[in-house]
Amino acid sequence: MRNRLVIVFAVAVGFLAPHPLIAHHTGSTVLAEESITMKGVVQGWLWSNPHCLLTFEVTGEDGKVVRWVAETQAPNSIYSSGYRANSFKAGDEVTVTLQPAANGQPFGRLSGAVLPDGSRLGGQGGGRGRGATEQ
Repeated sequence: MRNRLVIVFAVAVGFLAPHPLIAHHTGSTVLAEESITMKGVVQGWLWSNPHCLLTFEVTGEDGKVVRWVAETQAPNSIYSSGYRANSFKAGDEVTVTLQPAANGQPFGRLSGAVLPDGSRLGGQGGGRGRGATEQ
């Protein structure tokens, strides 16, 4: 009887444990097949778990300024692509490539960036940006 209770408990925990993990992350909020590139001025860079956030403003052809937010994975996931806590500074003019939000809002998943000094971050093979050192 006791073995049966242990098995039932283990199965119940097995069914319940992965559910919150599956519910948290989804790629359906961005258009994975599309990417856009734009120039903007950095407003802020949040180097934090569980996701890093780059906030920047883009001036459109009509003269209107739109504030964008680009999200990345956690710092330990993007470190190898050249990103650091000091990669972006407020006031920097950067070129950002991202996968835009499916709902048309000024939000997306950061694919890569070019810093004012020409350093590239993200993309295939990573990069060496501000704050990165040779290892």
